[in-house]
Amino acid sequence: MTVAVWDAVRRRPGRFVFSAWPLRCWAFLLSGTVVGYAALVLFVLLVFAGLALSVVGVGLVVLTAAALLGIPVAALERRRLRLVEPEPLPDPHAPLPGAGALPWLRTRLRERATWRELAYTLALGVVFTTTGIGFTVLLGLSAILTATPVIVWALAPDTVMLVPGRAVSGPLEALAGSAVGLLGLLVSAYAGGLLAGTHVWVARSLLSAREEDLSSRVIELTRSRARLVDAFEAERRRIERDLHDGAQQQLVALTMTLGLAELELRGQDSPAAPLVSRARGEARQALDQLRSLVRGIHPQVLTDHGLPAAVAELALRNPIPVTVDMDLPHRLPPAVETTAYFTVTEALTNASKHSGADEVTVVGRLRDGKLVLLVTDDGHGGADPAAGAGLQGLADRVAILRGRLIVTSPAGGPTQLRVEVPCSA
Repeated sequence: MTVAVWDAVRRRPGRFVFSAWPLRCWAFLLSGTVVGYAALVLFVLLVFAGLALSVVGVGLVVLTAAALLGIPVAALERRRLRLVEPEPLPDPHAPLPGAGALPWLRTRLRERATWRELAYTLALGVVFTTTGIGFTVLLGLSAILTATPVIVWALAPDTVMLVPGRAVSGPLEALAGSAVGLLGLLVSAYAGGLLAGTHVWVARSLLSAREEDLSSRVIELTRSRARLVDAFEAERRRIERDLHDGAQQQLVALTMTLGLAELELRGQDSPAAPLVSRARGEARQALDQLRSLVRGIHPQVLTDHGLPAAVAELALRNPIPVTVDMDLPHRLPPAVETTAYFTVTEALTNASKHSGADEVTVVGRLRDGKLVLLVTDDGHGGADPAAGAGLQGLADRVAILRGRLIVTSPAGGPTQLRVEVPCSA
């Protein structure tokens, strides 16, 4: 772990004293003494108040506030560290935008970073405050001794004693005290660098984001995205069911009614007969479009019969001949089936619109607990996932299930989409 102030002392120890580093270290240590003392006093007050109020039931709230005291202290410390550390420390806490008070509290109490920050707060209040007070005394005495000639001149004719029982006669005699003070300032410069570097090392160990924090944040983000996908899929199915059982049935009834009306008017010289016939044709067209829309939202055959049957039906409706070879021993999880189905749909759509292919092959197998899906066309190739939102959206969707999408499309073809999705996702 590289500490900037230690690195500055090690690289140029002679120039360190005449640089801005000593002043920055002194400011960091003196301000840290104040912050640490205030944090320690507040923590002790909260603990004693919580214990005293525990008999009336309010103590737990106060003790919880004491446990969370490290969070604001750590936030302040990450800003204050910029005095001596140019690289900012990342916040180890997961962001909780829009979360209420109770979810925020539960999350923070479960995070290890919260307890590391509390440990840092106690170390700041006890250890670094104590060393800070000692350093303040050293720095203050050194500054006073350095300014002894000025003090003697300003207080004359009053008596000034550097050594008890021995008065300083004048500013010239006080120059010996200035020499001692300058030596003290020199020691304070290097001691301040050592203490500030130690403080930075402890802060980076306790306040910075660790790999486990980032991993848990990635896991939670993946879970939240998966929950959003599940909610989206549930909404898609609800819309498909409402359209299938509601609007589609009404259109079927309307078509039948218009058909009956057409039969009643057949053979009659009525101007309404061609209008009824035209209305029946438009109703049939609307019904076909609605059925296509329902299949695009979520095909019922996928829910009822699984992925092989749904892909086979999709192949029958594709304008390019599609060969389907899917050998799956059992039904897959719904999320996997849905992702695989829409991957095939997007691949067939791209092949029909852009590839100029004459044939498409869809192969599906279950290997080592993963669905391996291969969609290959004999088109001219050159497909780029970054060029459009279709393939990129599929890649993001597959990634949510901890899978991957690989597109191989050299110029001249063929183009192959390989999807691998764990069936435990």
